[in-house]
Amino acid sequence: MPIIGIAIAAVVVTMIVAVPITYFATVSKLKNDANSKIGNADIKAREIIDDALKTAEAKKKESLLEIKEESIKTKNELEKETKERRAELQRYEKRVLSKEEAVDKRSDAIERREASFTAKEEAMRQREAKVEELSKQRVQELERISGLTSEQAKDYLLKTVEQDVKHDTAKMIKELENQAKEDAEKKAKEYVVTAIQRCAADHVAETTISVVQLPSDEMKGRIIGREGRNIRTLETLTGVELIIDDTPEAVVLSGFDPIRREVARIALERLIVDGRIHPARIEEMVEKAQKEVDTMIREEGEAAALDVGVTGIHPELIRLLGRMKFRTSYGQNALKHSIEVAQLSGLIAGEIGLDVRLAKRAGLLHDIGKSIDHDVEGSHIQIGSDLCRKYKESPTIINAVEAHHGDVEPQSLIACVVQAADTISAARPGARRETIETYTNRLKQLEDITNQFKGVDKSFAIQAGREIRVMVVPEQVSDDDMVLLARDIAKQIEFELEYPGQIKVNVIRESRATDYAK
Repeated sequence: MPIIGIAIAAVVVTMIVAVPITYFATVSKLKNDANSKIGNADIKAREIIDDALKTAEAKKKESLLEIKEESIKTKNELEKETKERRAELQRYEKRVLSKEEAVDKRSDAIERREASFTAKEEAMRQREAKVEELSKQRVQELERISGLTSEQAKDYLLKTVEQDVKHDTAKMIKELENQAKEDAEKKAKEYVVTAIQRCAADHVAETTISVVQLPSDEMKGRIIGREGRNIRTLETLTGVELIIDDTPEAVVLSGFDPIRREVARIALERLIVDGRIHPARIEEMVEKAQKEVDTMIREEGEAAALDVGVTGIHPELIRLLGRMKFRTSYGQNALKHSIEVAQLSGLIAGEIGLDVRLAKRAGLLHDIGKSIDHDVEGSHIQIGSDLCRKYKESPTIINAVEAHHGDVEPQSLIACVVQAADTISAARPGARRETIETYTNRLKQLEDITNQFKGVDKSFAIQAGREIRVMVVPEQVSDDDMVLLARDIAKQIEFELEYPGQIKVNVIRESRATDYAK
């Protein structure tokens, strides 16, 4: 046990001694290794720093060299540019100096010219003063010789010249007007006469009645029917009055609508031929007659366009043209009148070198408004122009329709030609007629219009209303007033009356002096 204890004690002591020694030896070795490594690192760091310093120094030198070269290059360029600018400024300076020299020379020349002009101006002033003085002396001498002042002589001369000029001007104007009137009237008469001679048209007097011939007087009773049923049915369906009187073998159809009258005539003739006359049959025949009349209207319109030689008219306008066969104006058939106006327009247009087809078209359509003027409000002129616009007629045609009665100003020669042709057709002998009542009323209105003017003593409508002769009081109406009075009367007649053709207004002024020998 003592030995084990001693051994243990020796081991413990050994360990106690060995551990510190080992520790210190290890620490010392570690310190030495660390110091060695630190020394090596310092050396390497110093080497790296030295290399970096060397590299930086080299790059610094290179940069300095590059900067120095760039600055030298920039300096050279600036010096070159400066030299060029300096040379350019020198050139500009030379030019300015030369211009200044030229300006100085020019200024000297101008000063010399001004001095010369001043001298000449002064001489001119002196000369003008001398001339003015001589002129005054001349005027004074003339006034002394003539016994008139300059203003009086001037007025006298101007009056003399003015009178001469007025006389010559009036004479020339009168001669030119007379010559123009003679030439124009001569040419117009030639054209109109030629057109009238080449255009021949038949005139048929239109009436408000139609006569249907009967095979016998027994047919009258069948037409009347039991208790008048047949005649009432026919009158109701057609709107036409049937007059059955003592006239042998005839029935009179009376009505102001020609289309209705024609429908009634056709229906009655067919009923007479058929022999079966009763209300149902009458209604059937009237319906057939209406269709036949509609077909007739279209065919008449087509025939009118073909007769005149006008193509491309809208079908509705063709139908309206056909309706004009059953329309009258002052007893003149409207369709025949339109055809005649178209032919006359074409002839006149051919004489004066205008478009013949366009003139015929305008003449044919000038009264198209009359076809429906009983159904549509407004004048036939307005209705006709609206129809032409609706169916895409040319502006020339529309203006001719509007201007053929003078409602608007003609804008083409075609319109004037249509106006003349319309007047010619209406003024033909036998073309138009009026009832006696209408005729007498128009004459009375004509005289009444004339008598209302101041200074009118008497008035007489003569030449079937184509002329009004006016007798004036000489103390109230002078010769100059006569011209104005005639114009005023004509304008008033145009405003208040409707008439075919034209009315001539003659104003007569008569002065008488009476005395007695005793």
